[in-house]
Order: sequence, then structure tokens, then C-alpha cells
Amino acid sequence: MKRLNPRRVKLHRSYTVDEAAMLFGRNKNTVRNWLKVGLQPVDNRRPILILGRELSRFLHARREHARQRCRPGQLYCVRCRAPKWSAAGLADYVPISSSFGNLRGRCCDCGTSMYRRVSWRKLTAVAGDLQVQLPQGQQRIEDIAAPSLNSNLSHEAETHANAQSGK
Repeated sequence: MKRLNPRRVKLHRSYTVDEAAMLFGRNKNTVRNWLKVGLQPVDNRRPILILGRELSRFLHARREHARQRCRPGQLYCVRCRAPKWSAAGLADYVPISSSFGNLRGRCCDCGTSMYRRVSWRKLTAVAGDLQVQLPQGQQRIEDIAAPSLNSNLSHEAETHANAQSGK
């Protein structure tokens, strides 16, 4: 199901039921159901008018009511559709940039991979009791005991100089 974007609503405009339905690509009966469950019309006359700021407020309230926030140490499982604890209390930190990354773990109920976007600065607060494994830095080329075979720069420079001089 497509999420409704309350920012599409013009706050200083009045909408009829038909216009509100067309704005979000929904049926008129959906907007009428919203009126039954708490969306306030301008008055009780026909045609039913809805203020833009009231429609926006109603949609924000619905989204916040449905939102499930993860506590420290929890990741969101898409299959279970709920915040869950990671299996065995383990998670990996997968960096995306220098300032943020994902916590990755397994759902304790269904075994699905779970993720949670987290800032590097807030990692300890978000991780809670999770044992987070940080990625190991990759070894640099200079530190490798056996260098790559195609890195003989002196031979390449000599070959290039010979080719330039016509030898």
C-alpha cells in the first residue's frame, strides 16, 4: 500500500471529498471513512469541505500513530513488521559513509535479515545491549609481504622510454 504524503496538501486551501481523493489517488469512500474516524470538515453543510491544514494534521497524526519506534538494541524486521531483538544479541556495523551506516542482524523469530540506519556518533546509544562487530580495515598494498606482479614500475618506465626513442 502506498504511503500518503501529507506535504502534497496546500494548507490554506479547502478541499471537497472528490478533490481530496484525487489528490492522493484514493477512492471517495476512503476520504468519507476518514471523516467518520476523526477528520474534521469545515461545517456540516453540503458539499463537505475540508481545510487543508486539518487534512494535513489528520494524515500526520495517522502516520505517527502507526509508527513503531525501535528501542536501544532493537532492529526493525520487515517480515514480522515490528521492532525485534537480534538473534544471540549480535549485530554487524556496515559503514555507508564516514558518518553513518547500518546495523545488520538476524530476527530472533523468523531469521530474516534486519537493518537499522544509525549515525556513527550515536552507535553506542542505539546499540544498547547488542554486541556490535565493527568492520576490519583492509590491508594496504604497502603492508603486503608479496607485492603484486604487475607493479614493476622500473621495467615499465624503461619499456616506455625505449618505445619513445624508437629502439
